[in-house]
Amino acid sequence: MSASSAAIGLPIVDVSGLSCSDPEKRRAVGTALHEACLDKGFFYCVGHGIPAGLVEAVFAETKSFFDLPMEAKLAVDKAKSFANRGYETLGGQTLQAGARPDRKEGYYIGLELPEDDARVVARKFNHGPNQWPQDLPGFRPAMRAYHAAMLDLAERLMRGMALSLDLDENHFAGFVRDPLAILRLLHYPPQPAETVADDFGAGAHTDFGGLTLLLQDDVGGLQVFDNDSGGWIVAQPIPGAFVINLGDMIARWTNDRYRSTLHRVVNASGRERYSVPFFFTGNPDFEVACIPTCLEPGEKPKYLPIKVEDHLQAMYRKTYAAA
Repeated sequence: MSASSAAIGLPIVDVSGLSCSDPEKRRAVGTALHEACLDKGFFYCVGHGIPAGLVEAVFAETKSFFDLPMEAKLAVDKAKSFANRGYETLGGQTLQAGARPDRKEGYYIGLELPEDDARVVARKFNHGPNQWPQDLPGFRPAMRAYHAAMLDLAERLMRGMALSLDLDENHFAGFVRDPLAILRLLHYPPQPAETVADDFGAGAHTDFGGLTLLLQDDVGGLQVFDNDSGGWIVAQPIPGAFVINLGDMIARWTNDRYRSTLHRVVNASGRERYSVPFFFTGNPDFEVACIPTCLEPGEKPKYLPIKVEDHLQAMYRKTYAAA
């Protein structure tokens, strides 16, 4: 169950053992995750159990939404939501400081919460009802089913992350309880060849939260920075696999022992590209502080403790500053 090297430079981890009753098989996944997290902070995830039919439905509904006329997409504009849910226009976000706005359009979906939920009444950050497009009857059920499936997989992976650090597999139980977890549909139009060198579908960035579970189509375009060589690894799509990467919360927790790695998207394919990242950010009230066993003798924590919500709000302000 060790992480094997993919030809394109990222490890592949079979996580099926995390669903096994045999603790040795679960620990073996933890060992594979440990190797992957020390290496690139990125890995391909197989053996996850997510039905192929659900994945196909999500891609079909994603394409159907972005094919809608602009008037229909703007009817569910994110600007109409106090919970950051709904449609985001092309160029609405700038992930790489000093770069052009990202060449992508998106759609935000989170856990469905009614207006009278106490968290919504208190206007907690990113809590509230979703916006749903009209005239796409399959969109809402597909996205809600997929969100639930990703939530389950993220919780399994967090148990694996605990095992990877030689911790009790329920060590992160407080973090995974009532989490912020955002599903984001993304459409990357083809980039003109002359702009590829200085224009990005998504500029170089690290992710904000705990884990990102990425579903990408067969077009490609994801690039992962390799600290060892100083170059970019092309993360080619592998059928049936998710790309998992660690976010800034994991790096803070482990005092950078585990990496939150720079990555970007360049769609030089000449084709439309679609991807569906699931951002598992954790309980907004949870305080992330360095895990003592991640420190070498005499080493001190690099980061002050911080609440998940405070960190996330700071990152949103940074990347949407020009919006």
